[in-house]
Amino acid sequence: MKIYIAIDDTDNLEIGATGQTANDLIKMIENNQWGNCQAVTRHQLLLHPDIPYTSHNSSMCFIAEIKPEYLNDLIAEAGNLLQRESAPGSDPGLCIVIEEQVLVRGQMHILVEFGYKVKEKVITKQEAYDLARQIDVHLSEHGGNGLGVIGALAAVGLRMTNNDGRFQGRLKLEAPEGLISVAGIKSNSQVERVQSLDGYLLQDDEQVRLGEKLKTVLLEGKRTLLVYSEGNDKSEWKTCTNTQLKDY
Repeated sequence: MKIYIAIDDTDNLEIGATGQTANDLIKMIENNQWGNCQAVTRHQLLLHPDIPYTSHNSSMCFIAEIKPEYLNDLIAEAGNLLQRESAPGSDPGLCIVIEEQVLVRGQMHILVEFGYKVKEKVITKQEAYDLARQIDVHLSEHGGNGLGVIGALAAVGLRMTNNDGRFQGRLKLEAPEGLISVAGIKSNSQVERVQSLDGYLLQDDEQVRLGEKLKTVLLEGKRTLLVYSEGNDKSEWKTCTNTQLKDY
């Protein structure tokens, strides 16, 4: 059974990181042998004075393949972990969605629309709960005022698009003089394709100059390393900076 698990607002400015909490959930699932998990993606939400957030207003989501009989235990233990491990002053929220359930009911588009809406508008906690009840998905708060439920529900919808989110963590690649082929990137990492900001897919023999912080994004359902070239020069590609990736 394929499920989406998302969390938001588990940290404060001094303690914790929501990405690390998501990885703790992965460890819990796999250590209990409930299933296998995919990598965590970070989803950027709206930055607005009326929205309280720690630093970037982003939420985390990952996919797990589990046996149906473990679902209730997973929900209970995930909630316990958030309650126990979230930082003081945080407002953690948890969302768990069964993919087959929303597909059969034709509800995936509702989740996707909500995800994009949270990237553009100020949304209330009540709106998130109303939607969760409407489509019958798990949404729960585990401390503080529980506003993290908004981002958690949004993150599931955004992950479902297969075209939103930055993978948590950095790539670790080594290359002589900072240059490496696309084939070398793919064979030494989880990167599935290398693409320019304007959509050009690089061939395996093309060379990329590595920057200091290597981040990948989710595009067309693939783990993608984005690159750019300066001016009209397509002879040398460079990995994107954090500023260039800020909208992912």
